[in-house]
This record gives sequence, structure tokens and C-alpha cells, in this order.
Amino acid sequence: MPYRFHANIFALPLHAVAGERFALRGVDVQSLRASAFDAFLPMTFEEAYAALAKLPRVDIEPDGFFVISGEVNGQRWQLNGHLFDFGDRLHRVELHGDCPAESLDAILTCIGWPATPLVFELVREGVALDEANFRWFAAAAATS
Repeated sequence: MPYRFHANIFALPLHAVAGERFALRGVDVQSLRASAFDAFLPMTFEEAYAALAKLPRVDIEPDGFFVISGEVNGQRWQLNGHLFDFGDRLHRVELHGDCPAESLDAILTCIGWPATPLVFELVREGVALDEANFRWFAAAAATS
């Protein structure tokens, strides 16, 4: 699979700055620092839910938990996800699993990407990355 990861996905806060560079799973990445991931994604929970529900092979529950899966070249992939909102705005999406790049792009489109820059907080590693660094990491994780 092209990508393997467990990440919380937020809108990029305006106050985010470049953090330190280091190797993560053999990939040189540039981290991001922010006092808080307090920017909201550009839609409501309900709008993201409705967009995700239109994707093929998705099972989405009213609480925002969803599973999407498929097969590429005889290889099965699956992502588990969860929408999180505060008030009437979507705050973040948690995604865990593996998938081809096109499937990740389809999910990200449902939450405002590419118009909204995103930050990817790696759950196990405790590191926040911009999109390019996240994709490098997720691709390397898929091969390890």
C-alpha cells in the first residue's frame, strides 16, 4: 500500500511554525509547532458526514465513526476514521490504517482539502507534519 498511518488531521493554524528536522522511519521530515491545533475545518460535522457518505465502500455511523475499504492489485486496504466537532464546526478527523493515495485524497476532499491547508499529527510518534512531510512518512511506513 502506498500509505500507512495513524493521524489526527486538523486545519493548519495560522500560528504554526516550522519545528525541528529529524529522521522518522528513515525519512527526513520537518515538523510543525503550534501552541494549539485550534483552527477549524471549513465545514460542519453534518457537511463532512454527508460528503463522506457519498464515497464508495464507506460505512459511516451517526456518531461520525467510519470505515472505508477497497482493493488495489489484489491487495486489500482499510481506513478507520472518526469525525470530531466542537459546537457547529468540524475540528479534526482521526484516520488509522492503510490506503492508496487516491483514497486518502478522496477523504481529504470531503473535509475541505486542497483549499484548506492541513496538519497531520502522528498519534504514535507525537509529531505534527505538513502535508508533504506526512505523505513522505506515510509512504515510508507502508514499506516498513
